[in-house]
Amino acid sequence: MAPSQEEVFEKVRTALVDALGVDEEEVTPEATMVGDLGAESIDFLDIVFRLEKAFGIEIPRAELFPEDILTNAEYVHDGKVTEAGIGELKKRMAFADLSKFEADPVVQNFGNLLTVSDLCRYVESKVGAAG
Repeated sequence: MAPSQEEVFEKVRTALVDALGVDEEEVTPEATMVGDLGAESIDFLDIVFRLEKAFGIEIPRAELFPEDILTNAEYVHDGKVTEAGIGELKKRMAFADLSKFEADPVVQNFGNLLTVSDLCRYVESKVGAAG
């Protein structure tokens, strides 16, 4: 049986607490992975590993962190993601709310975009969580 949204959140929170050494109270749905929880790119490998183990799923890195789009000259111009790049990100990251990023699509701000809630929605899409 698929886990509930609450169960997904609990497991995601545990993975983040273990991977980042943050307090449980800090892991709220609105918390951003980088800005609020201090995740660095190396941490994301640990987070992905923990989520794969907790949910018995495989997470292709490019699905969760589309760095190939952010480093592609076709999608980035003068340090900002182009409309085509935003379109590509929306396709790849349907689970994330990109509206804030769209307003000011500076590449280095992208890491500050992903929230705990986005991560939960991504996992839910992989495990077919019950709403």
